[in-house]
Amino acid sequence: MELEKLEQYIDGFYFDEYRLKQDKWSYDDACVLLGAIQMYRATQREEFRDYVLRYTDRYVSAAGEIYTYRPEDRKLDDILGGRALLFALEQTREPRYRKALSRLWEQLESQPRTASGNYWHKNIYPDQVWLDGLYMAQPFRAAFDTKFGKKNSYIDIVTQFYNVRKAMRDPKTGLYYHGYDESRRAFWADKKTGLSKNVWLRAMGWLLMALVDTAEEMDSKVYDCIRPLQDFYREAVKALLAYEDPETGLWYQVVDRADLRDSGNYLETSGSAMAAASIFKACRLRLILMEKYRPSAEKVMDTLISRRIVSRDGRLALTGNCAVAGLGPKPGPRDGSVEYYFSEPVVDDDNKGAGALTMAYAQYLLLKKWEDGARWRA
Repeated sequence: MELEKLEQYIDGFYFDEYRLKQDKWSYDDACVLLGAIQMYRATQREEFRDYVLRYTDRYVSAAGEIYTYRPEDRKLDDILGGRALLFALEQTREPRYRKALSRLWEQLESQPRTASGNYWHKNIYPDQVWLDGLYMAQPFRAAFDTKFGKKNSYIDIVTQFYNVRKAMRDPKTGLYYHGYDESRRAFWADKKTGLSKNVWLRAMGWLLMALVDTAEEMDSKVYDCIRPLQDFYREAVKALLAYEDPETGLWYQVVDRADLRDSGNYLETSGSAMAAASIFKACRLRLILMEKYRPSAEKVMDTLISRRIVSRDGRLALTGNCAVAGLGPKPGPRDGSVEYYFSEPVVDDDNKGAGALTMAYAQYLLLKKWEDGARWRA
């Protein structure tokens, strides 16, 4: 692997210019922050630490208020940045971060739920569960409860994951549909199953990272809660690996429709990077067999470096990222069809893609350290 090229790209993305939006509290920015945190854990480079603290300093007031955060919106997306606040508290011990964390925890404590017990994705998506939301909320919830609580949330966390397994898994492929409306009212939802129409790669990436990140954040003594997440992850990653492109190791935007590659389906960067990041971490945590799964993650990273990091106007750019994809809320193009997933813009240097590739590299480095005898958590 051309690791020097990857390091050059990461340094350029993080330090040549400030890539964060700087206009609102967002999950896109949080993905970049998590990449920086994991790179700091892996390398101890202070630049990555300072990058995160500049952001959290700007967004959190002395009273613990988070700039632009609106808890009344009940957006699970807003919870993801809480993991950067946990890092900021660890690094600075400033009380404002503890106050801000409590605000996010309070949102989850009162977050609306489906009848089966899962969080609504947002207020504007009543009774809907998206795979994205598992990553946004559950690792933070586990980390907060491990640090400040009595681990009372662990069983509910596992239950929410397994509700997803029950409702959203395709029994034929083992893959997971992007969204599920338990009420069956959403225009995109199948009236019998409540499911959206297709398997979106980045949603699978969110799911895989959610499982391993949540398992890592739980107290290792509570093995009865970690083991179900391990079993779930093993099953889900095995299903995804059955659909990897044999030449590149990447996956298609609509995972199980390689037959539509001449009709707009394409090998997508961000979801592939997420899968690789999860595999490297799962190997380090001993959730899966390293000898069996690590080569797949290394192939993904090698392909992304060699084929997707390209020179643009004198600097390196990460290409092939789906800009965004969602479902609804109103009838229109966001209907979960293959045509919809193919229609969303494909962009360079999307925060979710760059953050995920940075996480993948950090987890690769941490796995190497683990092999050398250091038992690191990140």
